[in-house]
Amino acid sequence: MTPTDVVDVAREAIWVLLIVASPVMLVALGVGLVISLIQALTQVQEMTLAFVPKILAIFLALILFFPFMITTMMDLMDQIAQRIAAL
Repeated sequence: MTPTDVVDVAREAIWVLLIVASPVMLVALGVGLVISLIQALTQVQEMTLAFVPKILAIFLALILFFPFMITTMMDLMDQIAQRIAAL
């Protein structure tokens, strides 16, 4: 493999990482924002109030997006395997 091929594989891996992680991170961001808004409106500053719903939402998002995440990562692995086989 040339250095250009290595950089291409690394770039593709980083791109897949961002695509795979973004749905879960956006769900966590949204839930955290809503909980923070509720805490600011009610002036209830309980730490577990923000932690527990966010964890539950992340688990739910992982269950919902898991097929998409697996297929995306498998596609990347197929591309890497094809590059290795082409050597």
